[in-house]
Amino acid sequence: MEAEVSRSSDLDLEGAIGADFVSMDGPQAVVFAQRHFGVGGETRHFATEKDDTYRIQTPEGRRYVLKVANPMEDPDELDFQVSLLEHIAGRDPGLPVPRVVRSRDGRAIVPITDAAGQARCLQLLTYMEGTPLDHVPPNAAQRMILGRTLARLRLAMADFSHPADHRALAWDVQHLPQLAGLLDAIEDVQQRDALARGLARYRALMPRIRALRRQVLHNDFNASNTVVNPDDPAFVTGIIDFGDAVRTAIAIDLATAVLAQLPRDMAERPDQDIFAAGHDLVRGYLEVADLTTEERSLLPHLVMGRVVARGLITLWRTRRMPHNAPYVLRNTGPGWGQLDWFLARSPETVSAEFL
Repeated sequence: MEAEVSRSSDLDLEGAIGADFVSMDGPQAVVFAQRHFGVGGETRHFATEKDDTYRIQTPEGRRYVLKVANPMEDPDELDFQVSLLEHIAGRDPGLPVPRVVRSRDGRAIVPITDAAGQARCLQLLTYMEGTPLDHVPPNAAQRMILGRTLARLRLAMADFSHPADHRALAWDVQHLPQLAGLLDAIEDVQQRDALARGLARYRALMPRIRALRRQVLHNDFNASNTVVNPDDPAFVTGIIDFGDAVRTAIAIDLATAVLAQLPRDMAERPDQDIFAAGHDLVRGYLEVADLTTEERSLLPHLVMGRVVARGLITLWRTRRMPHNAPYVLRNTGPGWGQLDWFLARSPETVSAEFL
Protein backbone atom coordinates (compact mmCIF):
# COMPACT_ATOMS: atom_id res chain seq x y z
CA MET A 1 0.00 0.00 0.00
CA GLU A 2 2.85 2.44 0.76
CA ALA A 3 4.21 2.14 -2.77
CA GLU A 4 0.70 2.54 -4.17
CA VAL A 5 0.24 5.77 -2.21
CA SER A 6 3.49 7.11 -3.62
CA ARG A 7 2.53 6.24 -7.20
CA SER A 8 -0.96 7.71 -6.87
CA SER A 9 0.30 11.11 -5.70
CA ASP A 10 3.28 13.40 -6.00
CA LEU A 11 3.70 13.71 -2.25
CA ASP A 12 7.12 13.27 -0.64
CA LEU A 13 6.41 9.95 1.03
CA GLU A 14 8.97 7.74 -0.65
CA GLY A 15 11.49 10.58 -0.90
CA ALA A 16 13.46 12.17 1.91
CA ILE A 17 10.64 12.03 4.46
CA GLY A 18 10.45 8.25 4.16
CA ALA A 19 14.06 7.41 3.34
CA ASP A 20 16.25 5.79 5.96
CA PHE A 21 19.98 6.45 5.73
CA VAL A 22 23.29 5.97 7.54
CA SER A 23 23.63 8.87 9.96
CA MET A 24 26.78 10.97 10.10
CA ASP A 25 28.52 11.12 13.49
CA GLY A 26 29.89 14.25 15.13
CA PRO A 27 33.58 13.79 14.35
CA GLN A 28 32.85 13.24 10.67
CA ALA A 29 30.57 16.30 10.62
CA VAL A 30 33.38 18.45 12.05
CA VAL A 31 35.81 17.20 9.41
CA PHE A 32 33.47 18.31 6.63
CA ALA A 33 32.65 21.62 8.34
CA GLN A 34 36.33 22.41 8.78
CA ARG A 35 37.22 21.37 5.24
CA HIS A 36 34.52 23.37 3.47
CA PHE A 37 33.63 26.21 5.85
CA GLY A 38 36.69 26.62 8.07
CA VAL A 39 34.56 25.93 11.15
CA GLY A 40 35.36 23.33 13.81
CA GLY A 41 34.81 22.62 17.47
CA GLU A 42 32.48 20.76 19.80
CA THR A 43 29.32 19.21 18.33
CA ARG A 44 25.82 18.54 19.59
CA HIS A 45 23.45 16.42 17.53
CA PHE A 46 19.82 17.56 17.21
CA ALA A 47 16.97 15.09 16.71
CA THR A 48 15.36 15.74 13.32
CA GLU A 49 12.87 14.13 11.00
CA LYS A 50 14.97 13.34 7.95
CA ASP A 51 18.57 14.64 8.06
CA ASP A 52 21.60 15.10 10.31
CA THR A 53 21.78 18.44 12.10
CA TYR A 54 24.65 19.46 14.35
CA ARG A 55 25.42 22.51 16.42
CA ILE A 56 29.12 23.30 16.18
CA GLN A 57 30.70 25.53 18.82
CA THR A 58 34.13 26.88 17.94
CA PRO A 59 36.91 27.29 20.55
CA GLU A 60 36.19 31.04 20.41
CA GLY A 61 32.56 30.41 21.41
CA ARG A 62 30.87 31.07 18.05
CA ARG A 63 28.01 28.71 17.23
CA TYR A 64 26.77 27.40 13.91
CA VAL A 65 24.30 24.81 12.65
CA LEU A 66 25.58 22.27 10.13
CA LYS A 67 22.79 20.57 8.18
CA VAL A 68 23.70 17.39 6.33
CA ALA A 69 20.85 16.59 3.98
CA ASN A 70 19.19 13.23 3.61
CA PRO A 71 20.70 11.43 0.60
CA MET A 72 17.27 11.51 -1.07
CA GLU A 73 16.85 15.27 -0.69
CA ASP A 74 16.42 17.12 -3.99
CA PRO A 75 19.23 19.70 -4.45
CA ASP A 76 16.74 22.08 -6.09
CA GLU A 77 14.67 22.04 -2.91
CA LEU A 78 17.74 22.81 -0.83
CA ASP A 79 18.46 25.76 -3.11
CA PHE A 80 14.86 26.88 -2.57
CA GLN A 81 15.37 26.93 1.20
CA VAL A 82 18.67 28.81 1.00
CA SER A 83 17.27 31.36 -1.46
CA LEU A 84 14.25 31.89 0.78
CA LEU A 85 16.39 32.56 3.86
CA GLU A 86 18.42 35.13 1.94
CA HIS A 87 15.25 36.74 0.61
CA ILE A 88 13.76 37.09 4.11
CA ALA A 89 16.98 38.64 5.40
CA GLY A 90 16.71 41.25 2.67
CA ARG A 91 13.00 42.01 3.09
CA ASP A 92 12.87 42.15 6.91
CA PRO A 93 16.37 42.13 8.45
CA GLY A 94 14.89 42.28 11.94
CA LEU A 95 13.24 38.88 11.65
CA PRO A 96 15.24 36.32 13.66
CA VAL A 97 15.92 33.76 10.94
CA PRO A 98 19.23 31.93 10.41
CA ARG A 99 21.74 33.52 8.07
CA VAL A 100 23.37 31.46 5.36
CA VAL A 101 27.13 30.97 5.80
CA ARG A 102 28.94 30.36 2.53
CA SER A 103 31.78 27.92 2.06
CA ARG A 104 35.43 28.81 1.51
CA ASP A 105 34.75 28.92 -2.23
CA GLY A 106 31.48 30.87 -1.93
CA ARG A 107 28.88 28.10 -2.13
CA ALA A 108 25.73 27.99 0.03
CA ILE A 109 25.26 24.25 -0.64
CA VAL A 110 28.23 21.89 -0.80
CA PRO A 111 27.82 18.37 -2.25
CA ILE A 112 29.85 15.66 -0.52
CA THR A 113 30.19 11.90 -0.29
CA ASP A 114 30.14 10.76 3.32
CA ALA A 115 32.01 7.88 4.95
CA ALA A 116 29.13 5.52 4.14
CA GLY A 117 29.39 6.35 0.43
CA GLN A 118 26.17 8.39 0.42
CA ALA A 119 25.90 11.50 -1.76
CA ARG A 120 24.74 14.33 0.50
CA CYS A 121 24.72 18.13 0.71
CA LEU A 122 26.02 20.44 3.44
CA GLN A 123 24.62 23.77 4.59
CA LEU A 124 26.02 25.97 7.34
CA LEU A 125 23.75 28.44 9.12
CA THR A 126 24.12 30.84 12.01
CA TYR A 127 22.87 29.48 15.33
CA MET A 128 19.77 31.07 16.87
CA GLU A 129 20.31 31.51 20.61
CA GLY A 130 17.43 30.78 22.98
CA THR A 131 15.20 27.99 24.21
CA PRO A 132 12.77 25.98 22.07
CA LEU A 133 9.21 27.15 22.67
CA ASP A 134 8.10 23.67 23.67
CA HIS A 135 10.22 24.12 26.83
CA VAL A 136 8.74 27.54 27.67
CA PRO A 137 4.92 27.64 27.84
CA PRO A 138 4.06 31.19 26.70
CA ASN A 139 1.62 33.56 28.37
CA ALA A 140 -1.08 35.47 26.48
CA ALA A 141 1.15 38.45 25.64
CA GLN A 142 3.89 36.16 24.38
CA ARG A 143 1.43 34.23 22.23
CA MET A 144 0.43 37.50 20.61
CA ILE A 145 4.11 38.13 19.85
CA LEU A 146 4.23 34.71 18.19
CA GLY A 147 1.32 35.75 15.99
CA ARG A 148 2.91 39.06 15.05
CA THR A 149 6.17 37.31 14.21
CA LEU A 150 4.47 34.77 11.96
CA ALA A 151 2.59 37.57 10.18
CA ARG A 152 5.84 39.46 9.59
CA LEU A 153 7.37 36.31 8.19
CA ARG A 154 4.43 35.89 5.83
CA LEU A 155 4.77 39.46 4.56
CA ALA A 156 8.53 39.09 4.09
CA MET A 157 7.94 36.05 1.85
CA ALA A 158 4.98 37.49 -0.06
CA ASP A 159 6.90 38.31 -3.25
CA PHE A 160 9.26 35.32 -3.22
CA SER A 161 9.21 32.67 -5.91
CA HIS A 162 11.45 29.77 -6.89
CA PRO A 163 11.15 26.89 -9.38
CA ALA A 164 10.89 24.42 -6.48
CA ASP A 165 8.29 26.30 -4.45
CA HIS A 166 5.39 24.25 -5.87
CA ARG A 167 6.74 20.97 -4.53
CA ALA A 168 4.14 18.65 -3.05
CA LEU A 169 4.80 17.91 0.64
CA ALA A 170 2.98 15.34 2.72
CA TRP A 171 2.86 17.82 5.62
CA ASP A 172 1.12 20.47 3.49
CA VAL A 173 -2.56 19.79 4.20
CA GLN A 174 -3.75 21.20 0.89
CA HIS A 175 -2.86 17.63 -0.23
CA LEU A 176 -4.35 15.80 2.76
CA PRO A 177 -6.89 13.66 0.83
CA GLN A 178 -3.98 12.04 -1.01
CA LEU A 179 -2.87 10.43 2.27
CA ALA A 180 -6.06 8.36 2.53
CA GLY A 181 -4.25 5.20 1.43
CA LEU A 182 -2.23 5.25 4.65
CA LEU A 183 -5.38 4.41 6.62
CA ASP A 184 -5.35 0.77 5.60
CA ALA A 185 -2.21 -0.06 7.54
CA ILE A 186 -3.37 1.46 10.87
CA GLU A 187 -4.01 -1.45 13.19
CA ASP A 188 -5.91 0.34 15.96
CA VAL A 189 -9.56 0.33 14.89
CA GLN A 190 -10.55 3.41 16.90
CA GLN A 191 -7.64 5.45 15.59
CA ARG A 192 -8.34 4.37 12.01
CA ASP A 193 -12.02 5.26 12.33
CA ALA A 194 -11.29 8.70 13.81
CA LEU A 195 -8.78 9.52 11.08
CA ALA A 196 -11.19 8.31 8.38
CA ARG A 197 -13.97 10.52 9.74
CA GLY A 198 -11.64 13.50 9.90
CA LEU A 199 -10.52 12.87 6.32
CA ALA A 200 -14.12 12.65 5.10
CA ARG A 201 -15.01 15.95 6.75
CA TYR A 202 -11.91 17.61 5.33
CA ARG A 203 -12.50 16.24 1.84
CA ALA A 204 -15.90 17.92 1.75
CA LEU A 205 -14.18 21.28 2.29
CA MET A 206 -11.57 20.84 -0.46
CA PRO A 207 -13.29 23.06 -3.07
CA ARG A 208 -13.15 25.96 -0.60
CA ILE A 209 -9.59 25.15 0.51
CA ARG A 210 -8.35 25.12 -3.10
CA ALA A 211 -9.73 28.66 -3.56
CA LEU A 212 -7.74 30.18 -0.66
CA ARG A 213 -4.99 32.77 -1.15
CA ARG A 214 -1.53 31.26 -1.58
CA GLN A 215 2.12 32.26 -1.41
CA VAL A 216 5.42 30.78 -0.24
CA LEU A 217 5.21 30.20 3.52
CA HIS A 218 7.17 28.55 6.35
CA ASN A 219 4.47 25.87 6.84
CA ASP A 220 5.95 24.53 10.10
CA PHE A 221 5.80 27.33 12.68
CA ASN A 222 5.51 24.99 15.64
CA ALA A 223 6.91 24.91 19.16
CA SER A 224 10.01 22.96 18.11
CA ASN A 225 10.88 25.43 15.35
CA THR A 226 10.47 28.60 17.41
CA VAL A 227 13.29 29.70 19.71
CA VAL A 228 12.48 32.16 22.49
CA ASN A 229 13.89 34.08 25.45
CA PRO A 230 11.26 34.95 28.09
CA ASP A 231 13.55 37.67 29.47
CA ASP A 232 13.84 39.40 26.10
CA PRO A 233 11.00 41.85 25.26
CA ALA A 234 11.12 40.54 21.68
CA PHE A 235 10.48 37.01 23.08
CA VAL A 236 11.05 35.25 19.74
CA THR A 237 14.79 34.97 19.14
CA GLY A 238 14.77 32.44 16.32
CA ILE A 239 12.60 30.90 13.60
CA ILE A 240 14.30 27.74 12.39
CA ASP A 241 13.85 24.78 10.04
CA PHE A 242 12.59 25.98 6.68
CA GLY A 243 12.58 22.41 5.39
CA ASP A 244 8.78 22.38 4.94
CA ALA A 245 8.54 25.80 3.29
CA VAL A 246 6.27 25.65 0.25
CA ARG A 247 3.72 27.61 -1.74
CA THR A 248 0.50 26.91 0.11
CA ALA A 249 -2.56 28.65 1.57
CA ILE A 250 -1.98 31.51 3.99
CA ALA A 251 -4.54 29.99 6.33
CA ILE A 252 -2.73 26.62 6.26
CA ASP A 253 0.47 28.28 7.48
CA LEU A 254 -1.41 29.96 10.33
CA ALA A 255 -3.24 26.73 11.18
CA THR A 256 0.08 25.00 11.85
CA ALA A 257 0.97 27.71 14.37
CA VAL A 258 -2.45 27.47 16.02
CA LEU A 259 -2.12 23.69 16.26
CA ALA A 260 0.99 24.15 18.41
CA GLN A 261 -1.17 26.09 20.91
CA LEU A 262 -3.80 23.37 21.38
CA PRO A 263 -4.03 21.79 24.84
CA ARG A 264 -2.22 18.48 25.04
CA ASP A 265 -4.66 17.04 27.58
CA MET A 266 -7.91 17.18 25.59
CA ALA A 267 -8.52 13.48 26.21
CA GLU A 268 -8.48 14.05 29.98
CA ARG A 269 -10.29 17.43 29.86
CA PRO A 270 -12.52 17.33 26.76
CA ASP A 271 -14.70 20.27 27.81
CA GLN A 272 -11.92 22.90 27.89
CA ASP A 273 -11.66 25.64 25.27
CA ILE A 274 -9.41 24.06 22.67
CA PHE A 275 -8.61 27.42 21.01
CA ALA A 276 -8.14 29.57 24.12
CA ALA A 277 -4.42 29.98 23.48
CA GLY A 278 -4.83 29.97 19.71
CA HIS A 279 -7.03 33.06 19.87
CA ASP A 280 -4.16 35.01 21.44
CA LEU A 281 -1.85 34.04 18.60
CA VAL A 282 -4.42 34.98 15.95
CA ARG A 283 -5.07 38.35 17.60
CA GLY A 284 -1.39 39.16 17.37
CA TYR A 285 -1.28 37.97 13.76
CA LEU A 286 -4.15 40.26 12.80
CA GLU A 287 -2.30 43.29 14.17
CA VAL A 288 0.23 42.84 11.35
CA ALA A 289 -1.48 40.97 8.49
CA ASP A 290 -5.03 40.41 7.32
CA LEU A 291 -7.29 37.36 7.06
CA THR A 292 -10.40 37.10 4.95
CA THR A 293 -13.69 35.90 6.41
CA GLU A 294 -13.30 32.67 4.46
CA GLU A 295 -9.81 32.13 5.86
CA ARG A 296 -11.13 32.62 9.39
CA SER A 297 -13.96 30.19 8.74
CA LEU A 298 -11.68 27.47 7.40
CA LEU A 299 -8.84 28.03 9.90
CA PRO A 300 -10.08 25.57 12.57
CA HIS A 301 -10.78 22.92 9.92
CA LEU A 302 -7.23 23.33 8.64
CA VAL A 303 -5.99 22.80 12.20
CA MET A 304 -7.98 19.57 12.27
CA GLY A 305 -6.44 18.64 8.92
CA ARG A 306 -2.99 18.99 10.41
CA VAL A 307 -4.02 16.75 13.35
CA VAL A 308 -5.18 14.10 10.86
CA ALA A 309 -2.01 14.42 8.78
CA ARG A 310 0.12 14.07 11.88
CA GLY A 311 -1.62 10.85 12.86
CA LEU A 312 -1.34 9.33 9.39
CA ILE A 313 2.26 10.33 8.66
CA THR A 314 3.78 9.59 12.06
CA LEU A 315 2.20 6.14 12.35
CA TRP A 316 3.37 5.36 8.81
CA ARG A 317 6.89 6.60 9.48
CA THR A 318 7.34 4.65 12.71
CA ARG A 319 6.50 1.42 10.90
CA ARG A 320 9.29 2.18 8.43
CA MET A 321 11.83 3.58 10.89
CA PRO A 322 10.98 2.31 14.39
CA HIS A 323 14.35 3.47 15.75
CA ASN A 324 13.19 7.11 15.36
CA ALA A 325 9.76 6.51 16.92
CA PRO A 326 10.26 8.60 20.11
CA TYR A 327 10.98 11.71 18.05
CA VAL A 328 8.39 11.07 15.35
CA LEU A 329 5.57 10.28 17.81
CA ARG A 330 6.30 13.03 20.35
CA ASN A 331 3.14 14.99 19.43
CA THR A 332 0.92 12.19 18.13
CA GLY A 333 -0.57 11.03 21.43
CA PRO A 334 -2.28 14.33 22.33
CA GLY A 335 -3.75 14.44 18.82
CA TRP A 336 -6.35 11.75 19.52
CA GLY A 337 -8.11 13.87 22.15
CA GLN A 338 -7.82 16.92 19.90
CA LEU A 339 -9.35 15.06 16.95
CA ASP A 340 -12.20 13.81 19.15
CA TRP A 341 -13.03 17.43 19.99
CA PHE A 342 -13.48 18.31 16.31
CA LEU A 343 -15.48 15.21 15.47
CA ALA A 344 -17.85 15.79 18.40
CA ARG A 345 -18.97 19.10 16.86
CA SER A 346 -20.73 20.00 13.65
CA PRO A 347 -18.68 21.60 10.84
CA GLU A 348 -20.74 24.77 11.28
CA THR A 349 -19.85 24.99 14.98
CA VAL A 350 -16.16 24.50 14.20
CA SER A 351 -16.27 27.13 11.46
CA ALA A 352 -17.47 29.77 13.93
CA GLU A 353 -14.44 29.50 16.23
CA PHE A 354 -12.45 32.37 14.65
CA LEU A 355 -15.28 34.43 13.16
